[in-house]
Amino acid sequence: MKDKGKKKDKTRFHERDVKKKIDVWKYKKYMCKARIIPIETGKNIIILKENEAKARDIYMGYRTMLKYNGKKIAAIVDTTTDYISKNEVGIYLDMAKKLNIKNGESVEILHMNMPESLGYIKKKMNGGTLDYKGIKTIVNDIMNNVLSEAETSAWITSAYIRGFSDDETVALTRATVESGSQLDLKKKYVLDKHCIGGVAGNRTTMLVVPIIASIAGLYIPKTSSRAITSAAGTADTMEVLADVDLPKEELRKIVLKTKGSIVWGGGVNLAPVDDKLIKIRHPLSIDPEGMLLASILGKKKSVNSKYLIIDIPVGRGAKISDWTQANSLAKRFLDISKRLDIKTEVLVTDGAEPVGNGIGPVLEAIDVLNILEKRKEAPQDLKHKGCVLAGKLLEITGKVKKGGGYNLALSAINSGKALKKMKEIIGAQGGNAKIKSTDLQPGRFTYTYRAEIPGQIFHIDNKIINKIARIAGSPMDKTAGVVLHKSRGDTVRKGDALFTVYSESEGNLDIIEKTVGHLEPIEMRKMLLGVIR
Repeated sequence: MKDKGKKKDKTRFHERDVKKKIDVWKYKKYMCKARIIPIETGKNIIILKENEAKARDIYMGYRTMLKYNGKKIAAIVDTTTDYISKNEVGIYLDMAKKLNIKNGESVEILHMNMPESLGYIKKKMNGGTLDYKGIKTIVNDIMNNVLSEAETSAWITSAYIRGFSDDETVALTRATVESGSQLDLKKKYVLDKHCIGGVAGNRTTMLVVPIIASIAGLYIPKTSSRAITSAAGTADTMEVLADVDLPKEELRKIVLKTKGSIVWGGGVNLAPVDDKLIKIRHPLSIDPEGMLLASILGKKKSVNSKYLIIDIPVGRGAKISDWTQANSLAKRFLDISKRLDIKTEVLVTDGAEPVGNGIGPVLEAIDVLNILEKRKEAPQDLKHKGCVLAGKLLEITGKVKKGGGYNLALSAINSGKALKKMKEIIGAQGGNAKIKSTDLQPGRFTYTYRAEIPGQIFHIDNKIINKIARIAGSPMDKTAGVVLHKSRGDTVRKGDALFTVYSESEGNLDIIEKTVGHLEPIEMRKMLLGVIR
């Protein structure tokens, strides 16, 4: 037995010795001169001469470490047969900026071993459950650009196919928060709001924030997204009125002063790993439920929100079309929020049609200001929904009794307090605090789509209306978009205006005029002899 033990010890020593030799060989210095490529890729990629790379056992797709002046960045290798000379390394501009490298300077390239995170990704692909350490390791490697997009995509796909347990979702939420900085106002009542999206218009955040911020003792540091597939995100619409790309410390000062904000989440380095995951999830057109929950709640936790209202629109044309699925998602939001110490209420709302009149940044901003200014042309559906969400949020703080939140939210609008607060926030974020809805002008060129038959409007398609607004130029052209003149259930005559498209490009409107009939944005029930059929 002793001999066997000694033999085992020698074997262990031999394995360590071999591993040590391999590591030394892999990390042997490889010095190159930097050749800066004046292109930003948003990824850490280096380019090596193909035959020289092969001679050093480096191939396309390999992982390396680029070292310069005490700084190190992980990078994925690409190779070429020309452009890059012997003993050169091509470095894209954004990576060169990170390391402060200039053309011709010497840099060191190191082989990298297989990252530990790949083992956890394979475990998930095989149906295993990851603990906090595993998820944190993956998140760290994504943030440090150690994982390639293909490897990160494999993790996202495995999460979509295998699903995330509640423990995994909580772990990803915490790792998401820890991936960036946090905003701590050191206040008792920090509130937040989120909608999972998919509904055209629906700019309720820009009503909820000034309503909540106008009530004593409540703070609402709202970070919002830009449009991905829609005509506008909340950040795109708010940008019509004020600066939304603010650093964290400036955001903190604004919220402590005005009690509210509406800024672009990507500009404040809160939960930044989520932005990296979204960039990969979007082209794949998959949104794993566990990652969706961690994405939303991670951003709320990063601003230390204590109270949260979540809007899940459901219906034909929305992101979620099935009420059972919506209720299941709502339950998971409540369960995960409880474990994160966020007091949450979820509203499953009707998302079958657009909310508000305008779709597109300027047009949506006009809707919001029209409501706050109490103008007769203000969209009542958007006003009602904004008050419902704000009212429920007020109720879960205990600041108002259950059932009394809606009237308190409505009184903030009717008294002018919400408008005053919105202008204060706009001014604090660098906008014109005296702005009025009539100061905003949509695109110069217009096209009006009219009813071809008499009847009753049966359905207005969210996705197609968003598509038309994007063809018009939204959100890049902030003046572009669609104004709806009719709502579901309205009776119309032949020739009645159904919606008007605005743009700064006549060419864009020509495309819309030629294709809108095939898109079928509005479905109608025909009227025959005065009867709807």
